[in-house]
Parts: sequence; C-alpha cells; structure tokens
Amino acid sequence: MTLLRRLNAVGMERLAGFLDSLKTEMAQGAPVDILTHPDTSQDVGVAIEIEPRTFGSRLEAARYLDGKLSDSGLRDVERDIGLWGWLALFYFDELCPADKRGRRDPGEQTRYILEPRKGRRYYKHLLAGPYLIVRAHRDNPDRALALLHGPLHFLSEFVNQLAARQETVTNKALLQAITYLYIDPKTREPKQRARSKGPGGPRRLATILNQLDVTWDLYAVTTESFLECLPPEFDRFKAGIPETTAVQR
Repeated sequence: MTLLRRLNAVGMERLAGFLDSLKTEMAQGAPVDILTHPDTSQDVGVAIEIEPRTFGSRLEAARYLDGKLSDSGLRDVERDIGLWGWLALFYFDELCPADKRGRRDPGEQTRYILEPRKGRRYYKHLLAGPYLIVRAHRDNPDRALALLHGPLHFLSEFVNQLAARQETVTNKALLQAITYLYIDPKTREPKQRARSKGPGGPRRLATILNQLDVTWDLYAVTTESFLECLPPEFDRFKAGIPETTAVQR
C-alpha cells in the first residue's frame, strides 16, 4: 500500500518533461521517485491508501477511485491537478502501456495532466474523466457504460464525441439512452458498427444533441422520449432496447 500524495509544481514539471521525452528518441524512464520525494510531492492531508494494481477497464478504475476519494474528506478533488498528476504517474503502466519494443505513445498531455478550467478537455484525463462519470452515476454506473467500457488507456469515439458535454455526462436519462443505443447488454461492448462515423453513430448523435439543446430542456426528457425523437438512421441500434426505458430524472 502507498499513501496518496499530490505532485507540487516541480513534480508536475517533471511529469510533463517525462511525457515530452516519450515522443523523442531520448525517452526517459518513468520518474517514480517524484511520487514520494518531498521536493516534488506533498501530503494531501488525509490518509488514503492506494494499491498498485491493474484495473482492466475505465469502469473498474473509476469505481475504485470513487471508493477512495469521494467520501474521503478531500475538497475540490475534481480540480486537484497535482493529485490527478500523481495518480496518473502511479498507474502509468496501464494508462500508457508499452508496445512489443518497449516504446510508449502517450498521446496528448491532457490524458495525464488535468485541465480543470477547460471543461471540454477535462474528460480526456484517463483517470479523472471516468471518476467524475461514476461519481455522477454512483446509483447505477452501468447506465454510463457507453463512456466507461474498454481499457483504461483507450478514449473511445463515444468519449471523444459525447463526454465533452457536461450536460451529457451528468444527465441520467440521456446517458442511459446512449448506452442502450450503442452497448450490447450481453457482451457489455459496443454493438456492431456502433463506433462508425456514419449515420446513427456517436458523431452524428453529438450533432443532434447540439441541435436539440437549443430548443429542448434535455434534463427534462426521459430515456424513452429521447429515443423516440431520434431520426430513423438510429433505428438499427435500437434492437434489444427494453420496451420501458423511462429513467428517473
């Protein structure tokens, strides 16, 4: 077990430098020393034990972090850049797995370094994004499976297109509809062609949501009424959806 800490400004600079190095021929090793060194990290004020483990999915990671953080007494967790930087480095092997040659492709730094003032980029953090989704749907995380399925290092088309909208992430009825549309309840994986960029896909749904948001109060809709209002192009994804799909708002 390791006690949770947060990276300070020096530690965050080291983390950013490490991520930059992975895109060069002079890739550095993960600077795990900064997790505990007093010059690069600090106590969070609450004793929270964090386990070195492999989660296997965004959902399981988010459930674990929700159990550790949400009732811990920590304040402003969702804006704590140093805390999420510390966690990203602690679980870096799963967030950025090495290929067969031992090389890592980190992608954008926002996957590891939180940008709390940029709402549309917040969801891209590989740990904070799933955590906030589960926290908003603690009563039934499975309704958010469209945004929580898959390995921890993978940002799906559903996340890229739909999670940038705060109104989508926190809307129970809407998120249940999205999961009904795109996730097979038996396999808990995306339905066939659900990740396509064509008609009825998540990119098209994001466009429709932007249009509906102008004239509808999306927090007032039920899952059933939202599904009924979708154009015919989405019909191919409605197979298997329960007949009664109303969700409490």
